[in-house]
Amino acid sequence: MAKTHQSVPDPRNNGILISINGALVQRDEAKVSVFDSGFVVGDGVWEGIRLHNGTLAFLDLHLDRLFEGAAAIGLDIGMTRAQIVNAIQATLAANEMTTDVHVRLMITRGVKRTPAQHPDLVVGPPTVVIIAEHKKADPDVASEGIALFTSTVRRPPPDTLDQRLNCHSKLHEVVALIQANAAGADEALMLDTNGAVATCNSTNFFIVRRGEVATSTGLHCLNGITRRLVIELCKAEGIPAHERDFSLTEVYAADEAFVTGTFGGLTPVVTVDGRTIGSGVRGPVTARLTDRYAAAIVEATV
Repeated sequence: MAKTHQSVPDPRNNGILISINGALVQRDEAKVSVFDSGFVVGDGVWEGIRLHNGTLAFLDLHLDRLFEGAAAIGLDIGMTRAQIVNAIQATLAANEMTTDVHVRLMITRGVKRTPAQHPDLVVGPPTVVIIAEHKKADPDVASEGIALFTSTVRRPPPDTLDQRLNCHSKLHEVVALIQANAAGADEALMLDTNGAVATCNSTNFFIVRRGEVATSTGLHCLNGITRRLVIELCKAEGIPAHERDFSLTEVYAADEAFVTGTFGGLTPVVTVDGRTIGSGVRGPVTARLTDRYAAAIVEATV
């Protein structure tokens, strides 16, 4: 299903060049070592960045999150911000890409001498992979909305695995998504260890009740760039917005709901656990914020 990341098919992606430690290789030939830290133990950080009209949208915010995450796990990226940007730009130029592109930047601790956990076992520099694909969000998803299913898999607390880290360790989210797909939904809604709504498996979750927007406290969800921007847009538009705990009871009774992410922007949620949210279509607050977010991207990339 993967509707929140559903894109319009583009045959140009069959022949893209992928950057691996600065070397550009054909998609079918792109490989990393089986001893790589990311493959062996999921040790690394990553970012998803949009290219719009020749400009990488909200790039500084993405780089801030990347370097903060690397610092948190004790990973020396080995590159400056400028060097990373140059590597991304070189990948885009090699693929003659100008707009409607999604860039996946992945940095792991590097290749190990043996498949084990200890970070001191790496034998070289970090592995840096840049995958840039022609990806335009499917407009039908934004108009039709998505269905969520509440998973039994909980988001761990910050003292277990800080969910604000955009790291490679995503197995709990994958298992949650498998549950949701098996139930006929598009994405999983996940609770924290106290039973409050935390986030979705790959997007951040919002509800609208009586004209007010609410999302989780942020302690059990990814520090989403789009999430942050939507909260700022609410304030700019005079829409009350709260980061707080709320339960599924409030979700089921919400007037509107939507999810946010770098690729899809704002996507309306029309059902949760088989219950219709509001009128079952994109609501007026969601529509208003969607328009403002689209304008913010244009403003940030002119």
